[in-house]
Amino acid sequence: MKYLLLVLVIIPLAHGGIIKEGIFSGRISKNNPDAKLIRVFVEFDNLKYLNRKNKIEFWKSDAPSTKCRGYILGKSTQYLLVKIPKYDICSRKVALGRGHYLKFYSPDLVKNIKTGRELVKILLKKRLGIKGQLEKAEKNLKGHVEKLEGVNRRYDILRQKLEQEWSNQLTYLEEDKTNTLRYFKDLEVRLDEVDHKLEIYRIADENLKLDRWSLDPKFYFKK
Repeated sequence: MKYLLLVLVIIPLAHGGIIKEGIFSGRISKNNPDAKLIRVFVEFDNLKYLNRKNKIEFWKSDAPSTKCRGYILGKSTQYLLVKIPKYDICSRKVALGRGHYLKFYSPDLVKNIKTGRELVKILLKKRLGIKGQLEKAEKNLKGHVEKLEGVNRRYDILRQKLEQEWSNQLTYLEEDKTNTLRYFKDLEVRLDEVDHKLEIYRIADENLKLDRWSLDPKFYFKK
């Protein structure tokens, strides 16, 4: 029995041997034939992958077989400053005046995008790992919050119980103070009664009293 093996190969789209990832378009906003420079207005997301000294080819959109070469001398967020070493020859093949619309291709852009794609893969793996750690940390945080709430509930119950015991002890002490004060007053009354009775029933040491009829001690006598 024969098996048919299908192999799916992803091949970047090409235009005349040129990988489309390296193709972009732009419009000349300024040219300087003496300095062999053109400034090109471009607007595409992968512009960030173009760098200084990257090589480029360019042509008119209606004449793709006629190309010129140059390299990037500088760039901003929307402009490329392109150096064209053979400016005079190129200007005869490709219109380099202001406002002309051109197609561009950069093999360095293709390589840079490839490098960027590999970096994105690495970053995605790293992001996946960090996200897993983040989810674990988030779970731990939620668990910490639940533990914190549990501790708060437990100690709130203990606090209420302690406050109740405190209140009971204060009440007991107040009642004990009242009872002790009442007992103290009662003892004072009883002591006064006993002292009064002692005074009533006090017995003298002798029945005779010392008497005198003059200041001379010799004349003191008991009667």
